[in-house]
Amino acid sequence: MIVVTGATGNVGSWLVRTLAAAGERVTATSRSITDADVPEGVRHRRADLTDAESLRPLLDGADALFLQNGGPSAHLLNPRHILDVAKAGGVERVVLLSSQGVATRPESASHGGTAGAIEDAVRQSGLDWTVLRPGGFHSNMFAWAESVRTRRTVAAPFADVGLPTVDPGDIAELAAVTLRESGHAGQMYELTGPALSTPRQRAESIGDALGEPVRFIEQSRDEARAQMLRFMPETVIETTLAILGEPTPAEQRISTAIEGVLGRAPRTFAEWARLHVAAFR
Repeated sequence: MIVVTGATGNVGSWLVRTLAAAGERVTATSRSITDADVPEGVRHRRADLTDAESLRPLLDGADALFLQNGGPSAHLLNPRHILDVAKAGGVERVVLLSSQGVATRPESASHGGTAGAIEDAVRQSGLDWTVLRPGGFHSNMFAWAESVRTRRTVAAPFADVGLPTVDPGDIAELAAVTLRESGHAGQMYELTGPALSTPRQRAESIGDALGEPVRFIEQSRDEARAQMLRFMPETVIETTLAILGEPTPAEQRISTAIEGVLGRAPRTFAEWARLHVAAFR
């Protein structure tokens, strides 16, 4: 059995569907998961990563664990306790969804600090481990959905700075392989899309998917910061703005890991936009 934490997220939900379609026994968990969040027949239970003991009934008898790194609640996790509970339940393999920023922004409290400590716990757990380090997600552009639906506009900073954002579906499909197959223990996979794309180009791709133009409005750094304060911890904002506006060469590097594991190129942002166009209509 494979336990998937963060099972209602962009990666976790796709991973649950992928594993279920492959005939795997899956237990999907998140704090608010419901019947509507999983395919028919998939076991699901509510649990909270910040309370490792809530995971114990789910991990009993499991073989593998997909560990989401906690997102905004990452600093509240006790990863060593989680992993001890996993081992006690019989888990032998753990795949961690981490962040590229652990390597590229080691000075950041959230990336190099919190996320780095979770990686350390996984590597020192005694389990077969694989760490996935994606950069920015294509799905971050769901934040534009309301303004595209209502005004056919996108407002974002750093209009012409390119990053190789990645499809969460590609991350999920690679995670499914590493959870199910041998040969990935001890590997750390940096995951990106196949090419750099800029915010202006992503807005154009959404317009192409819709069949009508989407107007791009470039925000100032201060305007972007004010908007981010509505949904993002202040301690994370400066690092995020630095990645978006002044990415390092490593953050603009194109990884070959997805093609190497899946045998196909990762999806472009334009392909992602066509697949999810209903969110922007």
